[in-house]
Amino acid sequence: MEWRKSSRSGSTSNCVELRQDLTAVRDSKRPGVTLPVTRTAIRELITKLGR
Repeated sequence: MEWRKSSRSGSTSNCVELRQDLTAVRDSKRPGVTLPVTRTAIRELITKLGR
């Protein structure tokens, strides 16, 4: 599965990555550790951050 990093992260490794299928997030510095999330939770987070 592919991971996406925010385009605002630039070339730094201090970012959160989102799995392409929207079911997990991870810290780019520790890619072996993932946090499972629901698609609903991700959508709500993105909506709140966009305000």
